[in-house]
Amino acid sequence: MKVILREDIPDIGQAGQTVEVKDGYGRNYLIPRNLAVVASKGNLRSIDEITRQKEIRERKLRREAEVIKDKIEKLEVSAEVLVGEEEKVFGSVTVHDVVELLAKEGITIPKHAVKLEEPIKVLGVYTVPIKIEKDVTAELKLWVVKKS
Repeated sequence: MKVILREDIPDIGQAGQTVEVKDGYGRNYLIPRNLAVVASKGNLRSIDEITRQKEIRERKLRREAEVIKDKIEKLEVSAEVLVGEEEKVFGSVTVHDVVELLAKEGITIPKHAVKLEEPIKVLGVYTVPIKIEKDVTAELKLWVVKKS
């Protein structure tokens, strides 16, 4: 069955693309969920409209991501941790902690957006990359300080 995709679908194709899928997948999943339409002559003419709408959505998401990036890069957040002898940190600063610190500042992001390679276990200043959109990444300045 040939269908025209209305949305990007991983492992299948991009919005506006005409692809061949199994009949059951097209009829029972893609078409009822409005992810694709049957590739008829009339629908083939509407591909341009579908791609134009996708571009408008992507531009809007990118603008919103740029605004969030600017907010994040203007911030400097501090994570207070308990320390023992010789400035040894008890526990660590994790992705969850970074998300909570940003939430306190009024910025809501999903946990998978924070690209912290491993939990932070030493006092200091860190730059934490946060991937907001596919090509928009913000750099958050994070201070890990001793709890007083």
